[in-house]
Amino acid sequence: MGSPLLSRLIAPFFVIIWSTGFVVARFGLPYAEPMTFLAARFAGVLAVMVPLSFLLSIQWPGRRESLHVAVAGVLLQAGYLGGVWTAIHQGMGAGLAALVVGLQPLLTGVAGRWMGEAPSMRQWIGLALGFLGVALVVENRLGGDGLTWRALAFAVGALVSITAGTIYQRRFCPGVDLRAGLVLQFAASLAVVAPAAWVFETMQVEWTWSFVGAWAWSVFALSIGAICLLFLLIRRGAATRVASLMYLTPTVTALMAWAAFDEPLTLTMLAGMAISAFAVAWTQGKR
Repeated sequence: MGSPLLSRLIAPFFVIIWSTGFVVARFGLPYAEPMTFLAARFAGVLAVMVPLSFLLSIQWPGRRESLHVAVAGVLLQAGYLGGVWTAIHQGMGAGLAALVVGLQPLLTGVAGRWMGEAPSMRQWIGLALGFLGVALVVENRLGGDGLTWRALAFAVGALVSITAGTIYQRRFCPGVDLRAGLVLQFAASLAVVAPAAWVFETMQVEWTWSFVGAWAWSVFALSIGAICLLFLLIRRGAATRVASLMYLTPTVTALMAWAAFDEPLTLTMLAGMAISAFAVAWTQGKR
């Protein structure tokens, strides 16, 4: 990723791949409960990465740094994904879940003072505009059907988890080999979600083509591809600038839903997309 062109492509590729998460949830959740699906997903990542770790010359971190990597992984994987997927499984609409998690850049901006990365006034304006754009994009999906306090609690938990995980990753494990990081983080996350699936779920899976496709995409594109790109972004930029990219996720997800499921695109949603794109560019410090 040393080429300037490749460096510029990291962010757009990350946003596009990351945005498929809600589409994958739509395909996968009818055939497996949230923690069961995530346990299968994390196990799939380890089945790919553990053999590769023996074939490739991977520099493994020390015991203390490995613990930091594991903590960040539990926050970024088990906490965030478990919270979002459980909230949707509990009846929360994808639009409302996206809006709740869309608060992450604002929360990261507030927490940035702890890292010595206090946002500038330009970034605060961009973060506020970004959230406005997200709200407009998901505004027509904010119906109250199926919304419970339990589902809302899981979504807020996911918001706190990914915010803490992003900050923790940048502060305590900035130089860890990405391949070693994947193995350690998903092993730690599997150790959390597998017992949760065993205790709280039936662990039954319907092995349909939709489930297999959703599982394969989750393993290779989301858990390996997108997470590696996220690690690179965290390593290269301040936490607030990285988090601001999340404002584009509901926009890209809405476009995917329109193309794949013929969900409507309103003028309000298009306006929100434009505001989100401008806010990200503003926060990133680009003209």
